[in-house]
Amino acid sequence: MSTTHTVNDTQASVALSQSTMDRFAREVAKYPAEQAQSAVMACLAIVQQAHGYVSLDHEKVIADYLGMPQIAVHEVTTFYNMYNQHPTGRFKLNVCTNLPCQLRDGVTALVHLEKKLGIQMGGTTPDGMFTLQQSECLGACADSPVMLVNDRTMCSFMSNEKLDQLVDGLRASVSGPAQGAN
Repeated sequence: MSTTHTVNDTQASVALSQSTMDRFAREVAKYPAEQAQSAVMACLAIVQQAHGYVSLDHEKVIADYLGMPQIAVHEVTTFYNMYNQHPTGRFKLNVCTNLPCQLRDGVTALVHLEKKLGIQMGGTTPDGMFTLQQSECLGACADSPVMLVNDRTMCSFMSNEKLDQLVDGLRASVSGPAQGAN
């Protein structure tokens, strides 16, 4: 077995390291041999952790490894918000705009963030700091408007003031105190 697995097409090529392939093998080993496809979500997460997103080429490598059609992997990638299909900013902000959240200012929160960040939903700020996405149900309808930061941190009751504080706080967390400050 080679140390990298590569898929080539006219646009790009992608190579996955041996350590990534070893992680795939550990995930597949959790299932009966005839159910290797059950590891698709874990393999997608491994690729995203290593590369920041899951490209079509990555999907092809996963499909070949698991013995499934590439479209089946693509269906999983596109169904879940947690898989980035393109590079994203340092902070990915998913705002719930499902109907219950729409009725409780979810869209208002999204529009406010678009204005504050100077980007449209689906875009990334020019400095690469923020990517803004809308999300389907985050399972916290009573706490709307709600959002998820980097697929990990749920933020509830996000008024415009709280949205401003969040964005400003995330920016400050990256820039930190000025050099030489005591």
